[in-house]
Amino acid sequence: MSTSSTPAAKLTQPVQFIKGVGPHKAKWLEKLGLKTAADVLFFFPRKYQDFRELTPIGDLESDQNASVLVEVAEVEAIISSTGKPILYVLFKDETGFIRGIWFGQSFLKDRFALKQRVLLRGKAVERGLRFQMTHPKVTWVESGQEVSQGQLLPVYKLTEGANQRQIRDIVQTTIDQFANLVEEAMPDFVRERADVCDIQTAIQNVHFPRDQEQLGEARGRLVYQELLILQLALAIRRHRVQSEQQATSLELTPKIKARILRRFPFELSDSQISAFEEIAADMNQPFPMNRMLHGDVGSGKTVVAVCSMLLAVAHGGQAALMAPTEILARQHSRTLNRMLAGSRVNVALITGSQTANERKALHERLEKGEVDIVVGTTAVINAASKFKNLSLVIIDEQHKFGVKQRAKLRGENDPHYLVMTATPIPRTISMTLFGDLDVSTLQRPDGVGGTVHTYLGSDENLEKWWGFFRKKLLEGRQGYVIAPLVDGGDESAIGSAERIFESLSNGPLEEFRIDLLHGRQSAEEKDATLQAFASGQTQVLVATGVVEVGIDVPNATVMTIQSAERFGLSQLHQLRGRVGRGKHAGYVCAFESSGAPNENERLLALEKSSDGFELAEIDMVLRGPGNLLSTRQSGFPPLMIADLVRDAEILVQSQQDARQIVKDDPELQGEAMERLHQLVFSRYGHVLDLGDVG
Repeated sequence: MSTSSTPAAKLTQPVQFIKGVGPHKAKWLEKLGLKTAADVLFFFPRKYQDFRELTPIGDLESDQNASVLVEVAEVEAIISSTGKPILYVLFKDETGFIRGIWFGQSFLKDRFALKQRVLLRGKAVERGLRFQMTHPKVTWVESGQEVSQGQLLPVYKLTEGANQRQIRDIVQTTIDQFANLVEEAMPDFVRERADVCDIQTAIQNVHFPRDQEQLGEARGRLVYQELLILQLALAIRRHRVQSEQQATSLELTPKIKARILRRFPFELSDSQISAFEEIAADMNQPFPMNRMLHGDVGSGKTVVAVCSMLLAVAHGGQAALMAPTEILARQHSRTLNRMLAGSRVNVALITGSQTANERKALHERLEKGEVDIVVGTTAVINAASKFKNLSLVIIDEQHKFGVKQRAKLRGENDPHYLVMTATPIPRTISMTLFGDLDVSTLQRPDGVGGTVHTYLGSDENLEKWWGFFRKKLLEGRQGYVIAPLVDGGDESAIGSAERIFESLSNGPLEEFRIDLLHGRQSAEEKDATLQAFASGQTQVLVATGVVEVGIDVPNATVMTIQSAERFGLSQLHQLRGRVGRGKHAGYVCAFESSGAPNENERLLALEKSSDGFELAEIDMVLRGPGNLLSTRQSGFPPLMIADLVRDAEILVQSQQDARQIVKDDPELQGEAMERLHQLVFSRYGHVLDLGDVG
């Protein structure tokens, strides 16, 4: 044990030396990630048992929503006359009896032991001389736990060998011993502006609040601090780019703008023009642009990207466009060559599948300035040092790359930097994961592409759907069949691409030309398959999620998605965006593996909405912000207490405050900022390349 008497040293004291812990309990605390006293203080409850507004059974009224604290008096599981299991549990308190009824949940029988205390919540309905609740919410009360009217008891994550009462006792002891040693991180003026309580009060009340108001104040303080630290890190990174890095100013003159727009055989939408002008304004600055361009399916991000790259080329610079897959890189390469046919702009493709000699020859051309635009996969990173004058870097599908990968594309020249994604990102996610970037949003123009109709399929209408699918193919259209797996190793997985390919080729689509596309094929195989489909040689493409983005075949109008529940909502929306890209309407039918009528919330949302931004928000609510943040990929540590759905207003406030703080004190060097500086740089310094604490 450390003999140092400083507060910081005492807070890092191993948990086994906390009163009442010892070596045995320390082992299961360590399984919960709790190694020090500070870890225990900031081990926040995942929820609370609410013992407020308890009603004795004797005071219940019929049809009243109530909470009753009772003990189990009798348990009976029966089979009804229709063969369905029913569980009856009789509960009692000092004032009477109440019966709980559960249909089809006989497995709960073993959870109810005689004299076990539980908290029931539900609608009490009077039946004869007794009240009953059907499918009430149950909270099991641990043996020996004291419960009184009005309590809010914390519920913590547990591990084998621990129970809630033990954890609560350890947390309370740790608070009594160590909470007063926690140093206040935020200066008084920051706390006053945010109107939050001090840290010691917050720690005590987030664990053991007197009431909901006290809990709200404590949690609000801790959420604000967590988000402020993140936003300060992002604000510092943003400030450093603008003040320390230099880039070539690339002005969009009227002459250059006219030349660029003449390259397109159509007029850009108002949204595209606006986004290009925002990008051009950034590229005219003497420091690197840091901007994200995101928009819905079919909003035309590629056109804006081409405009931006042509602005760099117009000033004698070079541009690089990096895509996450070789399929998408080749698609971009073909699109650029088609758009720039007849111009003096030289476009080259670089991928990992090229030979060493091919890449070496391309590097030599880059060094001589003979290539204006390079399109490729992560192979572009290895070529970053070879450019003669790299002025603009564009990364497509930014969420598929980590922070470190995009940072490597910065060479000595500090090029301007644009990230793009076809996945609409909820505002709170963009403010956290991309909070150091400015954001341009593209809306899909009215009248672009055909309408896309979405249906949820079942076994009952499967044959009818394939009949409709065939009808569209006979009309001259093309179609996709999407599956989440490649081979049939898992016999229970209906969504095997290879098995579906075989069954369709010998079944409902046997008279049509069908091909297979998946990630395990070689680059040459994928390219040949896509070319055959794009040219119309192939009528049906059975594919995995590799066609999620970038595949543009205007004649494709029908899509069947098998095992749709295995895809995320945003991914399903991207897949749907592969049809209806031309003048004909699109039709998508999503089937679940079970073949049952669909009750999946994500799929129901897909059926009802075609707005990618709306679906992104729904996806965040259903899946949770943590999944969308992709902390493992991005490198960001997970948030400990903040919830980006629940705490959106606090996030906005923390960003505003952080940017003002960094504007006044760019490196948090002021005496009052010492603790904030330590927290910011220790948590996010490595992730955002800010340096060490020092």
